[in-house]
Formats: sequence, structure tokens, C-alpha cells
Amino acid sequence: MDGKSLCWVLLVVVVSSSLIPSTNAVASEPTYCDSETSYPVKVKSVDIDPSPVVSGAPATFKISAIADEALSGGKLSIDVFFYGVRVHTESHDLCTKTTCPIEQGSFVLTHSQSLPGFTPPGLYKLKMKMIDADDNQLTCVNISFKIVRGSLIDQI
Repeated sequence: MDGKSLCWVLLVVVVSSSLIPSTNAVASEPTYCDSETSYPVKVKSVDIDPSPVVSGAPATFKISAIADEALSGGKLSIDVFFYGVRVHTESHDLCTKTTCPIEQGSFVLTHSQSLPGFTPPGLYKLKMKMIDADDNQLTCVNISFKIVRGSLIDQI
């Protein structure tokens, strides 16, 4: 895609995001990607700070989970969707988001990130997969959250 086409796509996304009515939903309880699967890691809750997330400001996601068995490591795969369109993908070593090895039982994953100031406001969905060192999927959850526009004064 050339630069001119990319500019048009971004313009359409930004303009259309301002035309779509927003809801009062800020964040939702996580839902499993496949409700039929019994994942070895159960996600209990997600805490997003701040909630709603503010464009141009740092945001922290804390995910409380329970492991059926001890884990030595693995990776997190994260896809972010804006109105159904994937807008961001990243991957992290699991041990950079929690203490490894992970003992059987409760643990917390923490991920902080500053969003660009031009991040369009609206409803987003984050799909997070946790994969062990042998490439087995340990869990897969969808997390819905809202991003609001930050103040220009805050960004100066």
C-alpha cells in the first residue's frame, strides 16, 4: 500500500470513528476465544488503568489468572482490533510480564504501554493468547475496552 492510500485509510478510520455512537461500556469481563475449550490457564479478571484508556497516555493491563500446573516460560501474543479491523499486533516473552517460573495457582500478568496521541477514540478488542515453551496454547481471551481522546494540554 503506498503512502497516499495509507493516508486515505487512516483518514476514513478517524472520521468514521467520530461518526459511530459511543456507548458507556468501558471494559468488559474477559471472554474465552473458544468457550468449548478447557484452557490450562484460567483468566479470572482484567484491571485496566486508567479506564477508559486515554490516547496519548500510558495504560496498564493487569490480568489475574490461575495456572493448572507450573509453567517455565512461554510467550504472549496480542492482537488489537478497532471495530473488527486488526490495527496492532505484538508478542512478548511471558517472563517479562510476570515472574518465572510460574507456580501452579494464582499469578498476575502486567503490561504497560503508552498509546500515541493520534489513537482514535472508540471501542477496541484485545485478543491475548498465552503459549508455552512447547508452542501449546495455554489460554486465549478477548478483552473489550474503550479509548477516549486525551486533552491536548496533557500532551504538552
